[in-house]
Amino acid sequence: MKTIQLKPGKERSALRGHPWVFDTAIAKGRADPGETVRVVASDDRFLGWGAFSPTSKIRARIWSFEEAERIDEGFLERRLRTAWAMRQRLAVPSNAWRWVHGEADGLPGLIVDVYDDTLSAQFLSSGAERFKSAIAQCLLDISGRSRLYERSDSGVRQLEGLAPVKGWLRRPEADEGHTELVIQEHQMQLSLDVAEGHKTGYYLDQRDARHRLGQVVAQRGCRRVLNCYGYTGGFTVSALMGMQQQGLLDGEASVITVDSSGPALARAEKNLALNGVACEQAQFWDADVNASLRRLIQEGKSFEAIVLDPPKFAPTAAHAERAARAYKDINRLAFKLLEPGGVLFTYSCSGGIGAELFHKIVASAGTDARVDGYIIERFFAAPDHPMTLCFPEGEYLKGLMVIKK
Repeated sequence: MKTIQLKPGKERSALRGHPWVFDTAIAKGRADPGETVRVVASDDRFLGWGAFSPTSKIRARIWSFEEAERIDEGFLERRLRTAWAMRQRLAVPSNAWRWVHGEADGLPGLIVDVYDDTLSAQFLSSGAERFKSAIAQCLLDISGRSRLYERSDSGVRQLEGLAPVKGWLRRPEADEGHTELVIQEHQMQLSLDVAEGHKTGYYLDQRDARHRLGQVVAQRGCRRVLNCYGYTGGFTVSALMGMQQQGLLDGEASVITVDSSGPALARAEKNLALNGVACEQAQFWDADVNASLRRLIQEGKSFEAIVLDPPKFAPTAAHAERAARAYKDINRLAFKLLEPGGVLFTYSCSGGIGAELFHKIVASAGTDARVDGYIIERFFAAPDHPMTLCFPEGEYLKGLMVIKK
């Protein structure tokens, strides 16, 4: 077994149970991509068993901190079964949910989502890639599914020196290999494509936030809603179903969905039809969000509820300053469009923007728009996307519900 020895003082993170070992912490030692290595402190104390990555800044990702552990198929199966059991206890209100959330489940670089009868997986680290075949078989055995699609086409793989990969890993010979699916989420049905959709096929982490929007729209009697970065319309469907529940789908009702992807908006319309919601109350704009917000302000429009769910502006803390300006600008414009008493649902999925910083950004946007608001709720990723005490980096999604004074 090859050994990676850390520099003096660099063992503190591992001793706290943090799974990342950065290149700058290593004094000596090398291994092949994904090879399991023994990570030790400068005085040779055992710290953990890790997967080595020669090209990544995260030079080793620790599988286990137990010296008696052996990183093999049995280890992987135990971790996968533990993650499966935890999700069963959550009783997720959907037939689509996250089974494996990387480091949070002790499986660095592995993401697995369940979409009804189909699994969709991302192998994003050298260690996960090295064990891909064994992991794939364990996934099928534990879940009882026979369809496993790989979505290892994220840019993160390039940092690990890995090429993007997308396609079927496992499926029955007689299976036609259709990748378009329909899932149930709370009271909604949503269509998606595991081959073409974002991430593993869809944004399952926003499940509860989508549901909450529909509840608030119904409770507050909102008739005018703006959904920015609407993607395939999950928030839109939820808002319209909330209106429908309260009998608000009259001539004054309107939900505008803005996104720069025509295909995503086409699927959003399909999702409305799946849920039996009248399309005449919905508008779909294939347009830039920032320009659309400015145009609506010029036209003197106002809304009772606005959703801002933009893509990742800051993948790392190094991008935080530039991203903060972008987040501030769209929130400032949204505050101008929000009528007094209206509700803003604003989110950031940027790992480089922490919850405290995001709060400050939104507050600064309100100051520039000359408005104040009540923070009624805070949002995080759905519970099947957990963070752990030892791995705070797992907290990437954060959001605020703000009522404008």
